Amino acid sequence: MTELLTAAQMRAIEAAAIASGAVTGLELMERAGAGVVAAVLEEWPELAKGAQRAVVLCGPGNNGGDGFVVARLLRERGWAVEVFLYGAPERMPPDARVNYERWLGVGEVSPLPSVDGHQPPTWLTNEGVIVDALFGIGLTRPLTGAALDVGAWCFHQVGAYRRRIVAMDVPSGLCADSGRLVGAEGLGFRADLTVTFHALKRGHLLAEGPFACSRVRVVDLGLEGAVDFEALPDDHILLAERPVLDVEPSSFDVDDLAKSRESHKFSHGHALILSGPSGRGGAARLSARGALRIGAGVVTLGCPPEAIAENAARLDAVMLRAVADADELATALGDGRINALCLGPALGIGAREAGLVQVALAAKRATVLDADALTLLSQRADLFAALHDRCVLTPHAGEFARLFPDIAEKLATPAIKGPAFSKVDATREAAQRAGCVVLYKGPDTVIAAPDERCAINSAQYDRAAPWLATAGSGDVLAGFITGLLARRFSPFDAACTGAWLHVECAREFGPGLIAEDLPEMLPPVFRRLGL
Repeated sequence: MTELLTAAQMRAIEAAAIASGAVTGLELMERAGAGVVAAVLEEWPELAKGAQRAVVLCGPGNNGGDGFVVARLLRERGWAVEVFLYGAPERMPPDARVNYERWLGVGEVSPLPSVDGHQPPTWLTNEGVIVDALFGIGLTRPLTGAALDVGAWCFHQVGAYRRRIVAMDVPSGLCADSGRLVGAEGLGFRADLTVTFHALKRGHLLAEGPFACSRVRVVDLGLEGAVDFEALPDDHILLAERPVLDVEPSSFDVDDLAKSRESHKFSHGHALILSGPSGRGGAARLSARGALRIGAGVVTLGCPPEAIAENAARLDAVMLRAVADADELATALGDGRINALCLGPALGIGAREAGLVQVALAAKRATVLDADALTLLSQRADLFAALHDRCVLTPHAGEFARLFPDIAEKLATPAIKGPAFSKVDATREAAQRAGCVVLYKGPDTVIAAPDERCAINSAQYDRAAPWLATAGSGDVLAGFITGLLARRFSPFDAACTGAWLHVECAREFGPGLIAEDLPEMLPPVFRRLGL
């Protein structure tokens, strides 16, 4: 799996490689600069034909040193290159200063000027490439002065002129750990292409990161054999790429989604989905169909007696059971084969529903709590206190704010320094408080367990699926996770795998998706996975 790095982890990797003698800092800068040039020419092949124009904006640190390498390599290709420096050269780190001096042997450096957003200079508006090598992953404070002026222009005007803006590592102004723009103004560079080194950083996928980065390419610096990764900071976050998402060797792999030839329906679990009253059963039916399609052996929809006829008219393979109140749920749970529960989709938030949640939590079965069940948890401290380590909470931003208002407030507070409080931090803190897995939904879905395991399921860049923003899609996700819990996936694995498959189903269908389509896309997705 792909590990997503913090700025501190990346610096530790580079320092360890240099300390081992496998590479020097100057060699790393040369590799980084060459990688950026190669990525630019790969992204825009037409730029390889003849001389072009480039403006390189260099900062006072090692990111600026990388920028001087880019400027020199482009100059060697015959490009017309202007270089601007933000900061004093005498304060540069030694390796960056060496590359500054090398550039002075072939070109000039001008101080980065302030920019009037209404009348930007020709070096910003002329056709060509602008390389943002100002701050990279090391930024811990807001942009100021000329850097803020130019960054604000790039943020608002990208695409308005025939300029291609290329960011080195991350667009300046963006926190590499959180994906948040640092500063009360919320301004920074916005790139057409972001070229990062060795591995993706968390900020490329979180919050404003995808908007600011636009597209991301990863350049290999040749560090894999030069670093003892076991000795690095162990704050591990994974990018969900396939259904193997644990930071330790997973308890399952993609083949665990397949069914054994020797099994029978109950060997794949029995999921019970609880529904609201008549006229409000659609959400629970979506969850039930999702649980069945993902492979739960048996799925039962529990609903008030008066809703049986309505649900029977809409369901065939899903079983039905009258569950009028908490006592009837307790009776139903006397069947030990029911090993996964889902409560919340259009359930209601009255006394009956609170009683259902109370009984479900007391049963200590694997349980998904979504939608109305989350509202009840936010209203009833006794229900929240009954959460256990076999639960999965699936809030969207509004539900998260009701459940964890103080954590949500920290996340909403403007980031005035870096590393900024991130959605990863928020979800981990919520998981520890709740004592169970929390899946914080969004295009940058974060899944966290109380033991610090964490993964990001990104539906952005080439994996974007904006058509998932449709009524009922979250109900299907709750059903996917419930079905996987019935199949005895751990809560963390079920949440990660369900979220990943949810996006894959949306991408399989494409625009025009409605929630009912999602479960029907599982068979082609499974076939693509080789199941």
